[in-house]
Amino acid sequence: MAWVEKRGLRYRVRLRMPDGTVTTDSVHDIRADAVIRAKEIDVEVARDNFIDPRGGRIPLTDWVTIWAATHQAAPATWAAYRSHLRLHILPALGPLPLVDIRRQHVKTLAVTLGRRLAPRSVTDVIMVLSMILQEAVEDRRIPFNPCRGIRIPKGIRAERPHATADQVAAIAARQARPGDALMILTAAYTGMRWGELAGLHRDNVDLAVGSIHVHPEVGALHEVNGKLFLGPPKTNDSVRHIRLPRFLTNLLATHLTDHPHGTVFPGARGYHQRRSNFNRRAWTPAVAGDPKRGIPPVLTGMHFHDLRHTHKTWLIEDGIPEIAQARRLGHRLAGVRGIYSHVTEPMITNLIDALQRRWETTQPDRPDSNVRRLRAIA
Repeated sequence: MAWVEKRGLRYRVRLRMPDGTVTTDSVHDIRADAVIRAKEIDVEVARDNFIDPRGGRIPLTDWVTIWAATHQAAPATWAAYRSHLRLHILPALGPLPLVDIRRQHVKTLAVTLGRRLAPRSVTDVIMVLSMILQEAVEDRRIPFNPCRGIRIPKGIRAERPHATADQVAAIAARQARPGDALMILTAAYTGMRWGELAGLHRDNVDLAVGSIHVHPEVGALHEVNGKLFLGPPKTNDSVRHIRLPRFLTNLLATHLTDHPHGTVFPGARGYHQRRSNFNRRAWTPAVAGDPKRGIPPVLTGMHFHDLRHTHKTWLIEDGIPEIAQARRLGHRLAGVRGIYSHVTEPMITNLIDALQRRWETTQPDRPDSNVRRLRAIA
C-alpha cells in the first residue's frame, strides 16, 4: 500500500517493496496530486502492472550496456548501432536516468541532428534510441517509450539514377581490368548486391545451368571495422538462384578459366575486394570521366548500387511479372501477393531472354577494346 508524506513544502509518495525496503515513487507540489498517485499505485499493484521506480533510475549509458549484452543483430548492424550510440545518442542523453528522458529530449536530439545529417540518418539514429527505450518498457523500467510517435521530416528524396544498356557497357569498357568490367555487367544483368558479388565463390556459379547461387551462410562479403569476412546475405529472401542470360554465362566461363582464385571477382592480389577501393580505383573514374583529358561522364552521381535499380527498371520495361522481379532481387512481396504468386519456368525463360536481347541490342561497333573483347567471348 502506498502513502503520502510531507517533505518540506512538497509531498512524496512512498511505498514498501516486496523485499521490505521503502522507496519513493514520486514527489508532488500539491497534496491532492500525491494522493491520486498513491491510489494509482495501489491499483497498479493489484493488477500486477506496477513499475518499480528504482529500475528506471539507471542512466541510459548503463542501460545500453545491459541491453547490448543480450540483443542479437548481424555484425554490420551492430557496427551501425555502435556508431549511432557513440556519435549521437550517448553524448546527448547518456547521463540521464531512463525515467528522466522526456519526449522533448528526443525531439531536441532529432532537431539538432537534422542540422547536419540527412533525414534518413536522423531516422536511423532515433530508431536505435527507440529500440533501446522500448526494451526498457518491456523490462518494466519505464512506463512508456518517449520516442513513440515522433516523426522525422523526410525532406525531398532525389530519385536514384538508372542506366541504359549502352551506358552500362560504356562504364564496363572503361575498366582497366576485364574482371572489373565483368563484375559491373554481372551487377547490371542480375541485380545482385555489391556484397553478393564481391563474396561470390566459383563453387556457387553453375555454368552448366547458367545460374548463380547466393549461399545462405557465406553468400555475401561484409566489412565491419575494416575487417572483411563472408557471412549470410542481407535477408533470408536474399538466398536464391539467379539464372543468367547466355552471354553472361559465356563471359563468366571464360573469366573463370583466366584465373585460379576461388573468388569470382578477386582484387589484384587474388583476395576479396574492398568496396571503397573498387569505387576509388574503378567505378568513380569510369562513371565520372575526366574532363581534363576530354573523357565525358557516363552518368553523373551514379553509385554501384544503382546497377540494382537499373536491373529492376529493365525488368519493368520488359514486362516481367512482379513476383519474378522480387525473387530475382531477393525481395518478398507483402501480403496476399506474396502468398499466392509463384515464379514459373516460362517466367524465368522470358526474363533471361529479355536480358539477352537487351545485351544484343547495344551498339556492336564500339571502338573500346574491352567491349569488343567481351562481345567476342559472348
